[in-house]
Amino acid sequence: MTDTKYVETVERTIPAPPEAIFALIADPSRHQDIDGSGTVREAPEGSKQLALGDTFGMSMKAGMSYSMSNTVIEYEPNRLLAWQTRGGGKLGKRFAGRIWRYELEPVEGGTRVRESWDLSEETGKALVWRARGKTRKNMDATLERIEQVVTT
Repeated sequence: MTDTKYVETVERTIPAPPEAIFALIADPSRHQDIDGSGTVREAPEGSKQLALGDTFGMSMKAGMSYSMSNTVIEYEPNRLLAWQTRGGGKLGKRFAGRIWRYELEPVEGGTRVRESWDLSEETGKALVWRARGKTRKNMDATLERIEQVVTT
């Protein structure tokens, strides 16, 4: 069971069907387009729509360049997508295990999109949790960008 003490969540109702939003977030090659933090650089060529158990890489930059490996751990088409991150090298072993989760719920006027940053399995959670305010702001920006992409 998830320790909700280490989960930060934002939500937004987006005037679009869940299928359009899910198709966007389930395509790693589009993550740079929706990333509100500005750290996502690119997915490796040949990225495809995600499914349960898939592993996908991502080039990142936050001060320095690094890469992440992500495994899809929760998947329900058009409703739920979550992946868990693993970094490379020694630093990646110290800061790994966070979960990014998107839950989609059809509501009047569109889809309620809930994004969660779950550190319950993060190896460096005490240190990483300090960034929750900035992370929450970035998550709000991500949901805004998702809305811009799917409604334009």
